Amino acid sequence: MSLNCKYEKVLEILFGKWKTVILFHLFSNRTMRFSELQRAIPDITKKMLTQQLRELEYHDIIHREVYHQIPPKVEYSISAYGQSLLPVLLAMNDWGTAHIKHLNELYGEESSAEAFVSNEIAGK
Repeated sequence: MSLNCKYEKVLEILFGKWKTVILFHLFSNRTMRFSELQRAIPDITKKMLTQQLRELEYHDIIHREVYHQIPPKVEYSISAYGQSLLPVLLAMNDWGTAHIKHLNELYGEESSAEAFVSNEIAGK
């Protein structure tokens, strides 16, 4: 791969099941507390949410605001720099929607396409 190819860095930052889901919620709601994110993404564990938020914060994609009060309050939002990801995420969403439509046209109903992929993975 060319040294000029930075896809790997993008995938490293966005890799995983949860980061794009977290970003979707933060873009949609502007600011969310940890507990609000947990409620919005019920299948994510507290540990995984913490890890994913820390990684996104490290890359300056999200901003973490700590309010020094009792009880402590922490809010997460998309950073100014992270706003630049919106067109990328929208393009990924559009492609995903088009891809599902393509598979449905190719194989029939959505369940048929999913069954085909599952069978291919299982080697059937």
